[in-house]
Amino acid sequence: QVQLAESGGGLVQAGGSLRLSCAASGRTFSRYGMGWFRQAPGKEREFVAALSGSGNSTHYSDSVKGRFTVSRDNAKNTVYLQMNSLKPEDTAVYYCAASGFGNARTSRHDYNYWGHGTQVTVSS
Repeated sequence: QVQLAESGGGLVQAGGSLRLSCAASGRTFSRYGMGWFRQAPGKEREFVAALSGSGNSTHYSDSVKGRFTVSRDNAKNTVYLQMNSLKPEDTAVYYCAASGFGNARTSRHDYNYWGHGTQVTVSS
């Protein structure tokens, strides 16, 4: 029912910024809570950020709080992840996900649809 496509990944230096976008299909985008997860080589996929269907509620992992900002534009069926003050440990494949829950969810098990990911590499 929902297809997701991430974009905006790339190579940046530590301290730099990058904005990821996730374009979604469907006519009921605003009903889905949206989340961002990431997975580094040899590590499990971890929660990064999430927001409710309306965009009024957000959650962030402790590791990115204060540096990353998640937002959405329901008119464009797009969710964003603004990443500032990037660190080498932020290097990972970043995945966009959609949840049937309307609020912001932090568990990957609460998400029904996933994009294929976009690579973010932060050099030092």
